[in-house]
Amino acid sequence: MAHKAGYVNIIGEPNVGKSTLLNALLGEQLVIANPKAQTTRHRILGILNGPDHQMVLSDTPGILDPQYKMHERMMGAVEEALTDADILIILVELGQKPEKAENVLARARRYKGPKVLLVNKVDAGDDAAVLTALESWQAALPEAKVVPLSALHGLNVPELKAYLIDHLPEHPAYFPKDELSDRNMRFFVSEMIREKILTYYKQEIPYSTQVVVNSYQEGEKLVKIQADVIVMRESQKGIVIGQGGKALRKLGTEARAAIERFIGTKVFLDLKVKVDPDWREDEKKLKQYGY
Repeated sequence: MAHKAGYVNIIGEPNVGKSTLLNALLGEQLVIANPKAQTTRHRILGILNGPDHQMVLSDTPGILDPQYKMHERMMGAVEEALTDADILIILVELGQKPEKAENVLARARRYKGPKVLLVNKVDAGDDAAVLTALESWQAALPEAKVVPLSALHGLNVPELKAYLIDHLPEHPAYFPKDELSDRNMRFFVSEMIREKILTYYKQEIPYSTQVVVNSYQEGEKLVKIQADVIVMRESQKGIVIGQGGKALRKLGTEARAAIERFIGTKVFLDLKVKVDPDWREDEKKLKQYGY
């Protein structure tokens, strides 16, 4: 039997559930998911392997109008996903209107390969609302296969996975069959720390913050990690640290627990907070941080 392999790339506006969908298709909590917008800043590949197939799933940042250079780099990752997709997934959510989604639809129309438009979060509406949504999205993008979905609750996820695998092109595997992602452990550690920042801090703090893992040392029974939390102002540094260091200790405790669950061993996590006023606008620093 011929081997199938291909890139299945997911695009959509912020917060429609792209990361949740990728995790659901993989059956692994690989990428961070959070109700706050701009949770995903990078293009992240998740690799689903089988004896006769390899599906390379690509999570992308939510589509937005760039406000600064970091946003421009994020939208560059979306454009890249349009160029190498074998199948393009356009993810929308119930209640979202096609006439308000031109940023997404314009990109979807530029892509000339197979398209699947998924209406996510259908568990939040009744049958009439779901049917109306399916009809309006099908009219907006007639060439796409339109499917109702709940990525969070698994509705239509197994059927979607089978459909995608069935429609992959014949091709050798792109990655070794034992790999789950193209990203290394330092990247996932930085993302787990950033997810806790998204959860526990408010207002501008999560959007002004970058996490840099400087060292990752594996011992027999303990992994030692040192990471910097980069913020843009001294006042933000004070908020992240908190009175008497209380907020930073909580961040470190919660992040360490998440990392331990992910890697399956004890972790010593040393977090420091540093100020870098212009990191979101500095081309050299953005490249250094992986954008």
